[in-house]
Amino acid sequence: MTSHARIYVIGAGFAGRGIARELSAKGVMGRVVAFLDDDPAKIGEKIDHIPVLGPIDDVVRLLEKTPADEALIAIPGASRERLRRLYTTLRRANFERIRILPSVSQILSDEAHFIQTRQIDPQDLLGRTPVNINLREALSYLRGRRVLITGAGGSIGSELARQLLSGGAERLYLLGHGENSIYQIDTELRLLQEEGVGEQAQIVPIVGELTNREYLRFLIPRLRADVIFHTAAYKHVPMMESNPVAAMENNVFGTLNLLDIAADTGVGRFVLVSTDKAVSPRSTYGVSKRLAEELVLRTGTDGSGLATMVVRFGNVLGSRGSIMPIFRRQIEKGGPVTITDPAASRFFMTIPEAVSLVLTAGGVGRSGELYVLDMGEPINIREFAEQMIRFYGYEPDREIPIRTIGLRPGEKLRESLFDRDERPADSPSERISRVERSPLEAALLERILRDLRPICFFDQNRPAEYRNRRKLRMILSEVFPQLMQNPDEPEY
Repeated sequence: MTSHARIYVIGAGFAGRGIARELSAKGVMGRVVAFLDDDPAKIGEKIDHIPVLGPIDDVVRLLEKTPADEALIAIPGASRERLRRLYTTLRRANFERIRILPSVSQILSDEAHFIQTRQIDPQDLLGRTPVNINLREALSYLRGRRVLITGAGGSIGSELARQLLSGGAERLYLLGHGENSIYQIDTELRLLQEEGVGEQAQIVPIVGELTNREYLRFLIPRLRADVIFHTAAYKHVPMMESNPVAAMENNVFGTLNLLDIAADTGVGRFVLVSTDKAVSPRSTYGVSKRLAEELVLRTGTDGSGLATMVVRFGNVLGSRGSIMPIFRRQIEKGGPVTITDPAASRFFMTIPEAVSLVLTAGGVGRSGELYVLDMGEPINIREFAEQMIRFYGYEPDREIPIRTIGLRPGEKLRESLFDRDERPADSPSERISRVERSPLEAALLERILRDLRPICFFDQNRPAEYRNRRKLRMILSEVFPQLMQNPDEPEY
């Protein structure tokens, strides 16, 4: 955005007014020339000398615009349906640049900042309207606490960090093994703080590996974290089918290391972010997450004093490696957009909504319990592809072709949030269900860990087992018979 941009703010409520005042005070990011609103009580008035025009559908076609003009939607509580109508109206009025203040600004109900806005994209328009959560209240259990986020550079981990910035935590530890991703979220959080977003939590970036048990034994006592949100995982299904030992090493033993040391060092609460791929797992990634669930839930009832819980949900819109950025890149190059199967469907939720519910569950959940987020109805992937193509102004099949490529290794046609022996019980909060379940027998879980260990970590007494993929799959298939078999699996 240049200083010459003329900005039309859609919505003359607290959010729009706050952003307009901020832009006026800085004077370098553009000039708000009008508010557009549908409220008859506001239309015709002036707010800080800026006119309020409306109704939106009527006046937007009459605006005399320049190529630099920009629309900024500042209605954080708007439904998906209303956002779709607004987007269509603004596009028809030839606004090429449309920004939005996402609903995550509900974290604080009395302020909004320009830095929180971004270019509108499909995740803002597709799917259902996110639940309206009072995060100030939901995060009260974290006020004054030290919070550790593993996988803090990932899609879920970084959004946890953004929302926790407003939660009153004393310190945020950002742990990850990717230097660049930790640098990016650390830099972003500090910039948000400089712009007045959130509270002044101390931010501590940490680069390290969960599979390095001695490192964790050195690190965790020094952090004195009160709460851990464990999001770190290798998670791309086809990639983990090609690297199954890495999936077990990182997702299972990394979780075990963190759990053991957290329990030994006085951490109070541990929340694992899990996935619907853990239900009747067909992929090695799904099995690794199911075993991680079992480890976390076992610890919550073993008398260690560490309160643990699992929050399971399906796909999130816009995460790295998910279909949304893949479809976007395919559309930008003119297609084709590739889908696995016309009948394939997935549960979808926006990243901010999923994280808000994870944070809520962390406060209301009980130790040793599994919670599942209400994902709504599954979305057909072909229909989703068609909606994305239309979002970018093209017609499916006519201008951008859609091609079916078949399911990839480890993928299912449809996902489920509950296994056969699981059923939803009470609901401690809106869109969160506690799950009644039968855990893996303790002896069986220990046997699996014992058998997997020499495959993941070199044992000089069993050298032939190290990185042995066939043996790994054989061990897992005995407990999870639905795991996909690969007759061409190399031994190493």
